[in-house]
Amino acid sequence: MLLATLAACSKKEESAATAPAESAPPAAAAADPIATAVNSETRSAEDRARDQYRHPQAALEFWGLQPGMIILEVQPGGGWWTEILAPYAHATGGKYYATSADLDNPELSEGARKARSDFEARFAAKPDVYGTVTLVNFGAKSKPLPADTFDFILTARSVHGWMGGGVADKVFSDLYGALKPGGILAVEQHRAKPGNQDPKAASGYVTEAYVVDLARKAGFELVASSEVNANPADTADHPFGVWTLPPSSRTRPYSEGADANDPKFDRTKYDAIGESDRMTLRFQKPTAPTG
Repeated sequence: MLLATLAACSKKEESAATAPAESAPPAAAAADPIATAVNSETRSAEDRARDQYRHPQAALEFWGLQPGMIILEVQPGGGWWTEILAPYAHATGGKYYATSADLDNPELSEGARKARSDFEARFAAKPDVYGTVTLVNFGAKSKPLPADTFDFILTARSVHGWMGGGVADKVFSDLYGALKPGGILAVEQHRAKPGNQDPKAASGYVTEAYVVDLARKAGFELVASSEVNANPADTADHPFGVWTLPPSSRTRPYSEGADANDPKFDRTKYDAIGESDRMTLRFQKPTAPTG
């Protein structure tokens, strides 16, 4: 009886050992692709240190990012979001695009051309991580973006710059046209206290009501807002605007030079605040014309 039992157990173990690998769900399929992209070791330690202020996983989940989406990042800057979004798109069967300097603009500076070239080369160097990173022209005089193309457009802390340049209406209109019907516009922006808004947003802060009005004027619907990036400690009235706070941590006006520093300026309370209080908004392009 014992021998029979042992033989039966041996056959079960042999069967389990030789079972096809696909009988168990692969680890990659079980993993959360947003969490995987956010926690990837391909991101620099410096970028990951800012997650405590920028909450990328919670924000992307709130905005409704989904596998397979065609993503456009507006003005990616140093690539903080790119390091998350491009690998995510590559891993989930989507596509990643980013706006960049408008090469069709004859007045484009050599510095802007070089910045575009450097950004392109940086992400092209690791196609196994980032997939194909496609850049599209963007600027004050740029042609409309590809129409009805994107499922998800992210703009992070850029609205004040558009206001300062007098192109906010143009940009929101361009983004509206570029989204597919039902597509998502994800907005993160330094948040001013409610009240009158400086139309040039010289401090870098914009009221939430003003941003919502800009988006609605372009045709967007506000779906939801989140306090995931709220910072109640930020009074939004600092001597050098939002750039007084980390990560810019300015100690002199920008007009005195991009690298100007005043060693006598006491940064203690500004460093304690951390990064800015920010609105986190989810807009949608209607699936059918309104009105």
